[in-house]
Amino acid sequence: MKTILFAIAALFVANVSYAENACEMKAAEKKLNGAAKNSFIKKCEKDARAVCENDEISKRTNGAAKEAHIKKCVKDSLGN
Repeated sequence: MKTILFAIAALFVANVSYAENACEMKAAEKKLNGAAKNSFIKKCEKDARAVCENDEISKRTNGAAKEAHIKKCVKDSLGN
């Protein structure tokens, strides 16, 4: 029974860490390392934020509501 519970827990942790960041997964697919990987991840996250800043909800909101929407949108789009 302990073995089964451990296996389920290990799969859950593996899935959470695998889906942690879509930009990191894309960088891994491209086999990027070091500065190239960091640059790619930074640009990927910046591009995701730009898309979220220009959607309809962001255009209709201001202040804290807008920032909260952008954070949620980026989080959802990157899989964090």
